[in-house]
Amino acid sequence: ATRYDKLARNYLASLCLAALVAYWLR
Repeated sequence: ATRYDKLARNYLASLCLAALVAYWLR
């Protein structure tokens, strides 16, 4: 569960960061 939680959190963080960068560079 910990490993999956860490992976999901990492995926969410990267997704949010990518969205922020895309919005900033728009």
